[in-house]
Amino acid sequence: MRYSGIGGQAVMEGVMMKNEDKYAVAVRKPDNEIAVEVHDCNGISKNKNLKKIPLVRGVVNFIESLTLGMGSLLESASYFEDEEDESEKKGKDDDSDKFAMGGVVFSSVALAVIIFMIIPYGVSLFFERYISSGFAIAAIEGVLRLVIFIGYIGGISLMEDIKRVYMYHGAEHKCINCIESGLDLTVENVRKSSKEHKRCGTSFLLFVMLVSIILFMFIQVDSRLLRLVLRLLLIPVIAGISYEFIRLAGRSDNILVNIISKPGLWMQKLTTREPDDNMIEVGIASVEAVFDWKKYVEEIKNS
Repeated sequence: MRYSGIGGQAVMEGVMMKNEDKYAVAVRKPDNEIAVEVHDCNGISKNKNLKKIPLVRGVVNFIESLTLGMGSLLESASYFEDEEDESEKKGKDDDSDKFAMGGVVFSSVALAVIIFMIIPYGVSLFFERYISSGFAIAAIEGVLRLVIFIGYIGGISLMEDIKRVYMYHGAEHKCINCIESGLDLTVENVRKSSKEHKRCGTSFLLFVMLVSIILFMFIQVDSRLLRLVLRLLLIPVIAGISYEFIRLAGRSDNILVNIISKPGLWMQKLTTREPDDNMIEVGIASVEAVFDWKKYVEEIKNS
């Protein structure tokens, strides 16, 4: 598989696709028309050198992806909201939108930290009454974190709206896999492409869980409070390490890398579903808005 550099995310009845400094949100509107909006992606910092520093670039990309994903999700949802009064529309401005977006992102990160970091740590402390090994306690904490994560993913997959998001997630992956395999981006070719991809955010989050288990097993301090603080401080490091592996996996077909990528691909069986042709058309529209796939496929055929 050849690296294309494009990446995306499923949104409400649509797909967001990003390529370099542009991203497009394609949505299947209630009237069945496909709406496509293309935007500039400036990122959280104008210093592009940050994205060249190992580990640091992982943290920057994670924050940017989270912000971009939330914004794209809200944009897609706006196509299904009731029309607002003109007075309400005029009262809105970019600053208030950015402030609201910042609040959403902060709340999401805080909730994720509580659910997947603090709660497993708190529960693991109960076992200190019976187990003296710090390594064992950290392992129990890690297993609890994985169980909560997989249970959360599996639980929300039962919701009808989430099922459709997962179908669009499958359409996004299949479109990228299609062109990276050197095939023309048509509904027929996309349909027969894989719905799993090594650069997926699901794989990234799973690696965050696995890397945290390894790192936390080596944090052996007596103070419970200090242990918790160190865990929170290490979150950017964990994100950075996980990003570096996902980045490597997306660029390499090494046997060892492929083997290590398997758990993430297995997890994607929960977060992706086979899309219908209408969803594939939306995915294709999002790709074509920001990426010259014909030129890319031609380069593959001539290489």
